[in-house]
Amino acid sequence: MGEEIIGNPTNEDRPAKGEEKCKSLKDDIKYYTLEDIQVHNMSNDTWLIIHDKVYDVTSFLEEHPGGEEVLLEQAGADATESFEDVGHSTDAREMLQQFCIGELHMDDRKNEKPKDVNVTTEESSNSWTTWMIPAIAATLIGILYRFYVSS
Repeated sequence: MGEEIIGNPTNEDRPAKGEEKCKSLKDDIKYYTLEDIQVHNMSNDTWLIIHDKVYDVTSFLEEHPGGEEVLLEQAGADATESFEDVGHSTDAREMLQQFCIGELHMDDRKNEKPKDVNVTTEESSNSWTTWMIPAIAATLIGILYRFYVSS
């Protein structure tokens, strides 16, 4: 259906799960058009585009911590913004690589500059500043309010 393939065109030669599929040589990368990807939007066939890479996440739907509905809402489309808004961990980003089946065709890519990637780490989410600064601000507001009311 309009799919342009560079390299080996058969699915049987796809690397097994866990192998670095998208980071292979440029000659072996499979390119998909946006039109090709849009038809893979069902629970039994779910593809996503994240940072111009195409992922078949069908087998991951039931395992996704956020629920399969989140993935199905983005199925067959570019999910980059949604993926980044959540702030996925480094482990989640590494896990994503095992589902990579190719890349978005060059003609369908958006020519935007990459934005800062927001990775959530255990250290940053448990940092004392996440609760200390609001606590100090609330205390100061309370003191100023008492001083203002008592005057």
